[in-house]
Amino acid sequence: MTTAPTTDRITLVRAIASQHLGERGPLMPVLHEVMEELGHVAREDVETIADVLNLSVAEVHGVVSFYHDFRTAPPAAHTVALCRGEACQSVGAEALYDGTRSRAGSLGADVEVAEVFCLGNCALGPSGTLDGRLYGRLSPERLDALTEGWR
Repeated sequence: MTTAPTTDRITLVRAIASQHLGERGPLMPVLHEVMEELGHVAREDVETIADVLNLSVAEVHGVVSFYHDFRTAPPAAHTVALCRGEACQSVGAEALYDGTRSRAGSLGADVEVAEVFCLGNCALGPSGTLDGRLYGRLSPERLDALTEGWR
């Protein structure tokens, strides 16, 4: 008999949280490890972590929802992260970001459009990353060309 994935997930999250019990302030390391292992922090993960660390569900949820690095749903297959820093804004990043968000579906079925604030590529703005790879001088046309294989 196989174990349901939810039970496996709960067991793994419980083990991760238990490994950090002796640490001072274990919540953040636990959440980072859950993200690394499972890709997101699900509702049942929050409940399990709260139970193991003797915290309230609200405390754990508050941390998960406060920090941008934690996600509560599985990640999209592809990610476009566009810089919203001042240097990129001065060369059209705001319009690029707004336009990309409004037409995200045309980039592919499972694409997340995110914002970041400075990628250190200011001289080549607007800049962004596509699945973690840095690109400069982005435009709607260049984004279409770079994401062609995602459709």
